[in-house]
Amino acid sequence: MPLPRRARRPPAVRRGRESEDIRRARRVLSIEADAIRALADRFDARFDRALDLLSKCTSKVVVTGMGKSGIVCRKIAATLASTGTPAIFLHAAEATHGDSGVFAKGDTVIALSSSGETEEVLRLLPNIKRMTLPLIAMTGNVRSTLAREADVVLDVSVAEEACPMGLAPTASTTAALALGDAIAVALLERKGFGPNDFAILHPAGALGRRFLKIEDLMHAGDQLPVVREKSPLRDTVFEITSKRFGVTGVVNKQGHLVGVVTDGDLRRGFERGADFRSGVAADIMTRDPKTITRSSLAEEAIAVMEKHSITSLFILTGKKPVGIIHLHDLLRARVV
Repeated sequence: MPLPRRARRPPAVRRGRESEDIRRARRVLSIEADAIRALADRFDARFDRALDLLSKCTSKVVVTGMGKSGIVCRKIAATLASTGTPAIFLHAAEATHGDSGVFAKGDTVIALSSSGETEEVLRLLPNIKRMTLPLIAMTGNVRSTLAREADVVLDVSVAEEACPMGLAPTASTTAALALGDAIAVALLERKGFGPNDFAILHPAGALGRRFLKIEDLMHAGDQLPVVREKSPLRDTVFEITSKRFGVTGVVNKQGHLVGVVTDGDLRRGFERGADFRSGVAADIMTRDPKTITRSSLAEEAIAVMEKHSITSLFILTGKKPVGIIHLHDLLRARVV
């Protein structure tokens, strides 16, 4: 008997005869993957020392290089900056025409050169030494001039480039880029950089929306729907209707949230025979409602709402309600 339609597995992809272009592409990826694996085998105390210098940096990290290495440096600097380590890219050639003025006391320098003999990079060494800035060299030649002058040398040499002529930087730039990511992530974890820190550094775009805090979206003050336990049902209905959240919080004499009344609670209460004229909020409220704190992330609110099939959450400071957030707020913010 055949399986139901939805349970059928997709057919396996059958590879026909591969073209020469595909074989070449596979070779490139294989060489670059081998370069990264070889790089991982070289991690030792020098990597720890580099992280020590970077984590103790009291100013910023200046990442410098030329050509394709310079492009990799720009990405490394951007990744460091976005993960809690202030960093900038310095074009080595432009540095000799005035841009070396970005160097400041307390900086740490990362210089990337595959050969370790890049003229423009070497010209920066006197300034770096004069200002006694720690220097981390990322190079494929650990006996080079750059390596000899550095405080820490990270070996990014590769067995071969993916370019069949061995001329275009390919595997070497991939390895350097991967090492930059390893440094940034290791620093991130060493510093305890977390989601809340990401929210501060990524306020725009999908990533920023993902890490929005509840306090950035919540309704507070006069917009907050709240009644007392002994509030008449007619006042409870008015609060729900006028504030337009489909719910109101219920507080006790101390102002602590003890329950909520939703449109559904009203409907079920009246079905059970609640007296609209003499009943009070406490008669029909749902006790122990789900809540969240103002410092929580918007993503957490979505998770709670989905888990409990609800559309709003009260925000508490201690036990007192200070705000409310509705699913529509999260939709408008494009968190969902």
